[in-house]
Amino acid sequence: MSGGRRKEEPTSHSHSQQHLVANGGGGVLRGSLWSKALRSDTAWEDKDEFLDVIYWFRQIIAVILGVIWGIVPLKGFVGIIIFCIINAAVLYLYFSGFQQIDEEEYGGTWELTKEGFMTSFALFLVVWIIFYTAIHYD
Repeated sequence: MSGGRRKEEPTSHSHSQQHLVANGGGGVLRGSLWSKALRSDTAWEDKDEFLDVIYWFRQIIAVILGVIWGIVPLKGFVGIIIFCIINAAVLYLYFSGFQQIDEEEYGGTWELTKEGFMTSFALFLVVWIIFYTAIHYD
């Protein structure tokens, strides 16, 4: 009986968190999600939570690299290639090395590597262009 109860608890907990997000209480979810994301011993019962973490880490990387590329100033295709390599490598090291998840549960390494990539690429370009233009053009 206790085995069945354990399976029900994460589901009801997940539903209560989804309810909080729908009602504007997302701070509770974000706090617990980020604390899970920053611990290497996390067990991800909900695959969508882990994919959300991958997605948002990519967005953070995109903003940081966009600012750096704009300040440096890095130009052209070289900047784009370096962004793609760093973005993919950091996320790959995160999910395979730090979190040590089974990639096959999420559709394989390629699926995790491309999760949220195009959105982060667009964000990177916008931030890069804004910072480069603001700093290096009069």
